[in-house]
Amino acid sequence: MPQDSSQHRHPNPDPGSPRPHRVVVIVDENSNPFELSCAIEVFGLRRPELGRDLYDFRLCAAAPRTRMRDGFFTLTDVAGLDAAETADTLIVPNRPDTDTPRTPDVLDAVRRAHARGARLVGFCSGAFTLAEAGLLDGRRAACHWMWADSFRARFPGVRLEPDVLFVDDGDLLTASGSASALDLGLHLVRRDHGAEIANAVSRRLVFAAHRDGGQRQFVERPVPDIADESLGPLLAWAQERLGDPLTVTDLAARAAVSPATLHRRFRAQLGTTPLAWLIGERVALACRLIERGEERLDVVARRSGLGTAANLRARLRRETGLSPSAYRRRFGPAAGEPLSV
Repeated sequence: MPQDSSQHRHPNPDPGSPRPHRVVVIVDENSNPFELSCAIEVFGLRRPELGRDLYDFRLCAAAPRTRMRDGFFTLTDVAGLDAAETADTLIVPNRPDTDTPRTPDVLDAVRRAHARGARLVGFCSGAFTLAEAGLLDGRRAACHWMWADSFRARFPGVRLEPDVLFVDDGDLLTASGSASALDLGLHLVRRDHGAEIANAVSRRLVFAAHRDGGQRQFVERPVPDIADESLGPLLAWAQERLGDPLTVTDLAARAAVSPATLHRRFRAQLGTTPLAWLIGERVALACRLIERGEERLDVVARRSGLGTAANLRARLRRETGLSPSAYRRRFGPAAGEPLSV
């Protein structure tokens, strides 16, 4: 299940507010362009197919000219660092030169944002920025496996999760690597706007709609060497039958392998277990049913394969931090404009 905390909840954007939730990215000297592009793709693009803007997105920097990683290009004509003062969500700099101290102005802007209750996000080496600002002591965080040892040595007070895609610790969120920035970004969209909107955004990105934070950073064979060992056909088959009483044994039988072999393939190809994947897909389906207006919990539980209303309540609260009624109020049909996709 996702790396989540109920002790540090952040407010979700209010669909009735006069402006969308504002996401601001601080671009620092030697920042990595890929994570910047991920933020722009998820939070910065207009979504006319959804009928409304999801976020108000801005870039800012401490200097008028900011040299990106390895001198790939120089960023100009973005807002000054004062734009960070209006952020509801602030994405902090991620620099591969993790031993180089961040500038005091940047760290001060990050600390001020945290003090006034903004949600802070670090992609990849962005965890170093949050830790250097003194905000991660006693908190959970993720960073790229390549920097795990040096991160622990410099910041022993941080509870580093060494082998997960991302960590959601409420108002402080960190992703382990470049690709997992997209996973964390879609997780935030799902938290802010619900599963249906997140699925629409992921389809636009042609990206997996749901990889939870607890999945491993590294899988042994991201592209299978043997075509008939790919899990793709099995996953598609299972997703069409989530309301059926599917078990891991059923999945193994469908794949014509033992449960132990299936477990190894899920770990190798998806970085998770068959049961965790199945539960995650069922919870995501339950969320979509609630968002589409189904009010009968027993029907949602049955159609999603979660069985009982009690199990639905427990799983939904663990996944989203919300009860079904609270989830409906926040993401149901009355919460915003209907999807047009």
